[in-house]
Amino acid sequence: MKKLIISCFLIAAVSFAQAQDTEVKKVAYPTGFSEQLNVVYTKVGDWEGKMDLYLPPKEKGPSPIVINIHGGGFNKGNKESQTSFNSFFKNGYAVANIAYRLVQVAPAPAAVEDTRCALIYLIKNAKALNIDPNKIVIMGGSAGGHLALMGGLLGNDTKFDGNCPGVKDVKVAAIIDKYGITHLGNWASSSAARWLGDKAKDQKFIESVSPLYQVKKTSPPVFIVHGDADPVVAYQQSVDLKKKLDEFGIKNEFMTVEGGEHGKFPKDKNSELNAAIMNFLKGLGIHK
Repeated sequence: MKKLIISCFLIAAVSFAQAQDTEVKKVAYPTGFSEQLNVVYTKVGDWEGKMDLYLPPKEKGPSPIVINIHGGGFNKGNKESQTSFNSFFKNGYAVANIAYRLVQVAPAPAAVEDTRCALIYLIKNAKALNIDPNKIVIMGGSAGGHLALMGGLLGNDTKFDGNCPGVKDVKVAAIIDKYGITHLGNWASSSAARWLGDKAKDQKFIESVSPLYQVKKTSPPVFIVHGDADPVVAYQQSVDLKKKLDEFGIKNEFMTVEGGEHGKFPKDKNSELNAAIMNFLKGLGIHK
């Protein structure tokens, strides 16, 4: 009986510790900002695509906005894990932190479709939300970096917009790609095969959902950051993207974090990265 009580106590302690580890940290935003949580931007069957919006005071006029997309190999992660937007808030940006369909709900190209729908929702509702549709930045890390690239590089290619038609001019002002997958066919990961599903051998489809093949002369500027010791998404993925952007004359900046792993950068490098991103966007005239 004593052993049973001790075992139950240990299980309860572990469960409590796990609950503490997974506790969601609330996004802190400046005084005067407002939040709209779990706004439904699209519906697909019984699934609802939701975003959390953080909006600057209206009296300052239409604001630039950054769409943030979490990573997780298309099979895990959630928008609630994303909380660090201080650099954007300080520069007057609104933030749209989005959820999308993971592979457990639907395989490729579902996540791309959802990303596009989130972008289109913001364009459609720009006036009501007091955001500037000409100053939309899209950003993500890892799988989120891939989706940010797809969302922005597709431009007015509407092949994945079937769930959210009605906008003729779909564009973003800049893309922030943090160690994202640029070519699904060259990503040696079980997550890639799982997300591609029964199309894992279909080269034409793979190219259609790979950012490397979406670059064109009208593509928006791109900021890339990647650690050269990344064991999850090969550094070469970003090298290849940089080369393609240069070939098409697309403005870009590529920051290499020496010894950096997959999103695991030293504190000083993260500070340097945040400053570089904001300088890149300032240089484009997105904020002053």
